[in-house]
Parts: sequence; structure tokens; C-alpha cells
Amino acid sequence: MTNPHAALHVGGKWLTGEGPEIRSVSPSTGRELAVTPSAGPDQVAAAVAAARHAFDDGEWSRLGPRERSALLYRLADLLERDRDRLLDLAAHEIGSPVGNAELHVDGPIAYFRWFAEAARRGPRDGWEEPLPLHHDPLTSASTLLREPVGVVAAITAYNGPLMLCAWKLGPALAAGCTTVLVPSPKAILCNTALVELAEEAGFPPGAVNLVFGPPAVTEQVAQAGEVDLVSFTGSPAVGGKVMALAAPGLKKVVLELGGKSPNLVLPGADIASVVAPSALRFCRNAGQACGATTRTLVPEKDFDEFVERSAEFLGSLAVGDPFSPKTAVGPLITGEHHRNVSGYVARAVDEGATVVTGGGRPAGLDEGFFFAPTLITGAPNTAEIAQEELFAPVGIVLPYREVDEAIRIANDSRYALNANVWGPVPDALAVARRIRSGTVTINGGGGRRTDAPWGGPGHSGIGREGGEEGFREFFEVKHVQWPL
Repeated sequence: MTNPHAALHVGGKWLTGEGPEIRSVSPSTGRELAVTPSAGPDQVAAAVAAARHAFDDGEWSRLGPRERSALLYRLADLLERDRDRLLDLAAHEIGSPVGNAELHVDGPIAYFRWFAEAARRGPRDGWEEPLPLHHDPLTSASTLLREPVGVVAAITAYNGPLMLCAWKLGPALAAGCTTVLVPSPKAILCNTALVELAEEAGFPPGAVNLVFGPPAVTEQVAQAGEVDLVSFTGSPAVGGKVMALAAPGLKKVVLELGGKSPNLVLPGADIASVVAPSALRFCRNAGQACGATTRTLVPEKDFDEFVERSAEFLGSLAVGDPFSPKTAVGPLITGEHHRNVSGYVARAVDEGATVVTGGGRPAGLDEGFFFAPTLITGAPNTAEIAQEELFAPVGIVLPYREVDEAIRIANDSRYALNANVWGPVPDALAVARRIRSGTVTINGGGGRRTDAPWGGPGHSGIGREGGEEGFREFFEVKHVQWPL
């Protein structure tokens, strides 16, 4: 990687920050990649003002759906052109193996293209939707107008920077909104690269603004009077703070938060065939994925076989260099996060749990923040390790006697983001209907669908991202009525 850099982008201009410095560190080596000044308060204010002007009076406000669609298609094409460079950057900045291309580049390209087409055709019910005539007390006609919500604060996490931009900037820009992107300080290099491509694609000044820094930057953007909608991805704790910040202005919020998702193995499932995909579902991206299915529920009679086979498979996974195509598991994002995960595992052991495999730094990997794929047994579903989102390649296995008990355990979580069920399809479909979750896959599901929503109730968030439901979040609906 040559000269990695980050910078602010405000009203079409690249700026050097006036706030505290951010050190970008390689998770796989612990070495410094770049030092970047963050945004100062005046620069943050300028960014939201630029987004407001672009929405109300700027060149962006005069573009129609087809023009916005063309810009989004152009951005997707540029992402595809720079695919290898962006994968390399993600490996450097967040430590994700280059084999995770679908998550870090290919998926975002597909989503930007889906939203480019959505911009052209409009929302499912149309930009304008005539209603039937109304005759009480006189005959009148009505139409519903779907209009962009306005200025969007897009606050993103570090684990999938380009994907999260596609889920937020894609629908916002397709709808006609303007955006202020506020990424995690741990992923400012990837986000800068995306905004550079947006500029190259030809987005007018103020349509896409970029600021980053300490929590004060996020707070200032979320509270700004110019902002109409706050879209946030991150932890429930911070999501609650974002809601509180948005509340005085009565802003709309979309929150995509955490998960402690169940992976339910039904009686009759082939244990040998479900072990590997079950393990990979919580080890991908080093487990730093909100939808990771980290709680596996297995019939008592199959428990020992499942644990034994899983331990063997997890021990075989290649952990290490994110630039090797053979690597399955890269590092955690920071040393602090590594220590937090280690603390969760240690407390679980102190409370009687057993670490079947993994549990700490892999042998031979002294640099960076690597954590071995880990399997834990002997912890009840009420334990901290079974209830808290670790954001790490750590899974627990829980036995059950009856399917009703398994469903109860699966639903016994404050999260409800994702779930998977293994077993005969008719049985699995019946169980899927009873699981409280925004998404349920059966036997691993299928390829990522750009037309399907993502999100869930409870502490997993508010609203949806992706697909038609995610597009809908960025509109207001106006009813216009007149007598005939």
C-alpha cells in the first residue's frame, strides 16, 4: 500500500483537520499506518451546512432520478475498477483477509448498483401514487408524493466500512438526500478512498461530505439543526446515545445495532455437514460482524459429536496474514478490543465454562491483535458470555432436549438481528416462524440479496437497511388533496 491517507471532505473541498490526531494502526502488525488530524468544530459545522445548502439550493437539488442513478452507477464502476486496491486497504486498516472480498468490495458494488436502479425507478409505490377518488362530503382527488427526507448523518462502524457506506449513502443519494459521513476513527482510510471515488464519479459539492474524529464530532453532527435523519451502525450503548442526541430536534433515526444470534441445529440435521459452516458463521471477519451466529444450540444426543468435530475444524482454520488468500481469520481491530475479549473468556472460565479450543492469542503470532477461533461449553444461556456481543471469533455451544426448549433459548436474548436453522426444510421453516429475528436463514440460506432488508427489533435496532425497506427509510410522504 502506497502512502495511505485520510482527509476531510466538506462542500466539495478536501481539508486538513483542525482537531486531535487519529493514529491509524494495522491490526495485523500493531504498526502505525498514518496520522491524521480530525475535524474541528467549525469544520463539522461547515460540513452540515454544505449538505443543507446542496439539498436546498445547490446543484444536487436540481438533479433528477436518472441523473442520480447515473452517478451511483458510475461510483459502483469505480469501486469495481479499484477492487484490488480497496481490498488491500481493508486488509491494512481493519485486518480483514483479502478472501473477504464479498464483504468489503463486491457486496458494496452490488448494493450501489441496486440503489442506482432504485434511484431510476423510484420507490416501489412510485414517486407519486394516486389514491382512489373520495366522495365524503364531496368528491376529491388525492396523491401521495414521496420526497427525500433531507440531510442524512451517516455514522458507520469499522468492521465493513464500504458495505456500511453502500447501505447508508446508497439509498440516501438515490432518494435525493445529501449526506454527512461520520466513520469510525478506526476506518478513516477506507472511507476517504470511497469519498475520493464519489468525487471522481461527479457527485456535486455538498452531496457527500466526510468528517471524523472523537465522539464530540459524532455528537455535533447528530445534534445539528441542519440534519433531518441520523443513520447509525454500532453498539446498542452508543445507539441509545445517538437517539438521545437526535431527540431534541425530533430527528428520524435508523439504528443497526448488535446481535447475539442463535444457530439452531434441529434433530435430524447431519452433524458432519453443519459443523464447518456453523463455525465460519462466527469466525468470518474475525467474528467482527453484528450478524454472527455465536450461540449454537444442539440436541443433547448430538452435543459431544458436534463439539468434537467443531474443535477439530476450528483448529484447522488458518489464522494470520490478511494478505494471504489462505487466511480465514484475521486480527481483531485493536489491542484494547483484544483485551476486552480476553476478559470475557476469562470470566466465563471463572464461572465454570470450558474452553474447548482457542481462548487467546494463537501460537507464533506475537505481533498484531490476533485471537484464535474459540469454542466454549458449559456456560448457561444466562451467562455473560452467552448474552453479550463479543465481536470476536468466539462461539458457545448449548445443549437442549426438546425443540420448544431450543426456541425458548434462541429467543432469550435482548438482541434479535439474525438466526440460522439447520435441519429438514419443513421442520426448519416451522421453527423459523417462531424465532424473533429480523433475518432467519435455513440451512445456511443463500447468496446475499441486495433486495432484502437487514435489521431487527429489540437491542438490534430501529428500522432497516438494504432493499426496498432500507430505501423507504429515506423518504417523507406528502398527501396532496383537491376537490373535483
